[in-house]
Amino acid sequence: QVQLVESGGGLVQAGESLRLSCAASGSFFSIIAMAWYRQSPGKQRELVASITSGGTTNYADSVKGRFAISRDNAKNTVYLQMNSLKPEDTAVYYCNLLESLRSSWGQGIQVTVSS
Repeated sequence: QVQLVESGGGLVQAGESLRLSCAASGSFFSIIAMAWYRQSPGKQRELVASITSGGTTNYADSVKGRFAISRDNAKNTVYLQMNSLKPEDTAVYYCNLLESLRSSWGQGIQVTVSS
């Protein structure tokens, strides 16, 4: 079983930065990628950024140039550096771990950006 624990969320003003962390623990089977998703009230969950086991990254168009995903393999931790935050970035952010046989989710963490 995999446990994902997110941290680093909170309330900031527009233009400020936050860094989210997601620490994974448990037994892993062939990790494919780790990712961050977000969901705002009334909207579907959307992919924000992902990073494969080989280090290839992918970003939603809305966050390109502002967000950066990275991982520390030794700590089984993935990070999301969020700069130049906008009110529309307000959402619950979820960490995801994709393995060959399963997909695991964190409990989610709130990010609120005030204008």
